[in-house]
Amino acid sequence: MSLTGCSVKQFAIKEIASSLAEGSGSAFAQEADIEFAGEAIPFSLKLVESLLAAQPDNADLLMAASSGFTQYAKGWVEQPANFIEDEDFFAAQTQYERAVRFYLRAYTYGLRGLEARHPGFTAEFRNDPAAAVAMLEVADAELAYWTAAGLGSAISLSRTNPELLAQLPAVEALAERALAMQPEWNLGAIHELLITLKAAGTGDPDGIRRDVRMHYEAAMRISGGASASAHVNFAEATSIQDQDRGQFEALLNRALAIEADQYPDNRLAILISQQRAKWLLDRVDDLFLE
Repeated sequence: MSLTGCSVKQFAIKEIASSLAEGSGSAFAQEADIEFAGEAIPFSLKLVESLLAAQPDNADLLMAASSGFTQYAKGWVEQPANFIEDEDFFAAQTQYERAVRFYLRAYTYGLRGLEARHPGFTAEFRNDPAAAVAMLEVADAELAYWTAAGLGSAISLSRTNPELLAQLPAVEALAERALAMQPEWNLGAIHELLITLKAAGTGDPDGIRRDVRMHYEAAMRISGGASASAHVNFAEATSIQDQDRGQFEALLNRALAIEADQYPDNRLAILISQQRAKWLLDRVDDLFLE
């Protein structure tokens, strides 16, 4: 191929990458059929990976890969494994291992994206996460969120892996930096992530409880109460540990009461969270002692 042909190809890939980063996410977010979305996402992700083979440092493609693999692993690998665990423990464990691999792939892509924008970020992040995240700018908040979500989700499924567990402070540093840069991004999604991360941390229980509630209330304020996942995350983070069945059921019913069609840009996420809320309510007698 001529140099002109190569230039045209590279330009075309950049245009596709930009479209994927801006458009495909919203198209999936508005989908009303969970199963249909789950069948389509792998094709989209393999397209992104094939384009990355030609432009490995394209930040838009790396963003699309990081966000896509995180969301796919959460909604179509980890959550279905939760649903079958009581009936088929070993099949669920296989699915959890698969989810961890997807989450780590998402984290790797996210880290590559941050490295592409800020050369030297990866080495600094592994050495001193607090110093590394200080390099990031407002435009990096979304990519920082997905990078943290990928690694944080892998950690949550790998409680017996000390190497991954040791990276929890780094995940928190990345999420906190994203929050500082764009606190209201995506209807408070960063606060929702921090509900889970703070609940998984160690330290003063009362301080953890305050932080978790603070992030829940912030997510509610920013989303106008329209975030089903914030209700579900908060219920799982606090109510089960406190054995507060009343709060647990109230939070999940609030999630189920949200009309997903009223929030088309967040429709799919609401439906997936409501699917989880129904499953949790079905298990309430197993989760709470009388």
